[in-house]
Amino acid sequence: MKVERCEKESFVVIGKEGSTMDGTGFIQNLWEDANSHFGEIQHLAKKDEDGNIAGIWGAMSDFSRSFQPWEDFSKGLYLAGVECNDDAEAPDGWTKWVIPGFEYLYVERENDGTFSEVIKYMENHDIPLAGAVHDFTCPQTGKGYLFFPCRKL
Repeated sequence: MKVERCEKESFVVIGKEGSTMDGTGFIQNLWEDANSHFGEIQHLAKKDEDGNIAGIWGAMSDFSRSFQPWEDFSKGLYLAGVECNDDAEAPDGWTKWVIPGFEYLYVERENDGTFSEVIKYMENHDIPLAGAVHDFTCPQTGKGYLFFPCRKL
């Protein structure tokens, strides 16, 4: 497991929002909904200098919407969406989150144990978890990553 660091200023994600209260499989259902209606927000997606979508995010927050970690790492909100320009407005049926800037530890998602391995790594290195962990998919490679906030910017 290769742990890397980066800083990411505040950014916007527009997507389909759900909660752990929605039951088993709710994240998969959100992604199916978001993907099947992506055309509704495609024009809002932030693009890199080559015209590629900047990022696909599974953003998370506690129920207070303050972007703290999920309660017991098992109860919270999830937003399946795409990184958008800061001034983008969410169309009807979509939700806009403005995620605060953080320094992150990030790792490629290798298996279902990656999350626990990074939490253990952070504990062993006295690195605090400063916010909710986010899923990130690189549109160019399709690789999935986990972003662990360790310091608010």
